[in-house]
Amino acid sequence: MQRVRSAAVHVGDERVARIDRGLVVLLGVAADDRAQDGERLATKVAGLRVFDDERGKMARAVADIGGAILVIPQFTLYGDARHGRRPDFTAAAPPDVGRRLYDAFCGVLRGKDLAVEQGRFGALMRVVLEADGPVTLVLSTDGWAQADLGRA
Repeated sequence: MQRVRSAAVHVGDERVARIDRGLVVLLGVAADDRAQDGERLATKVAGLRVFDDERGKMARAVADIGGAILVIPQFTLYGDARHGRRPDFTAAAPPDVGRRLYDAFCGVLRGKDLAVEQGRFGALMRVVLEADGPVTLVLSTDGWAQADLGRA
C-alpha cells in the first residue's frame, strides 16, 4: 500500500482508473486466503492513519482527507524467486479465486463509503503514480491470529 498524490492504471492505450490523493493498494491473493482475510485487510487499509494532520503527524485516514483508493490486482506479489531465475507463482490463488476475493476486497472498501477505483484483473497494466512521502507499507494477513479477525 502506498500513499499517493495521484495514480492511474492503463491497459493498452486506455486509462481504466485514476485517483487523485489517496492510496494505491497492490493486492495479492494467496492460494490459502479466505474471504474473512480480505475483509479484515480492507478494514485495516480503510482505517490506517497515514495522512498528515495540521501538525504534520500521521493522524488521518483516507476518508478523513476525502481521498480515494486505487486497488490493483497483483498476483506477482506471490512470486517465489528463491530458486532459479524464474519466479514460481504456485503460492498465488488460482484466477477464479483471486478475482472473487479481489472483487470482495474492493466491495468492503466501497461499503465503508470510500471512493474506490480498480485495475483490470488479468490484464497487462501500466501503473503510473506520484508517491507522497513516500509512505509505503506492506500489509499481510499471514500470521494474523484467528482470535484477532474481528479487530483491525
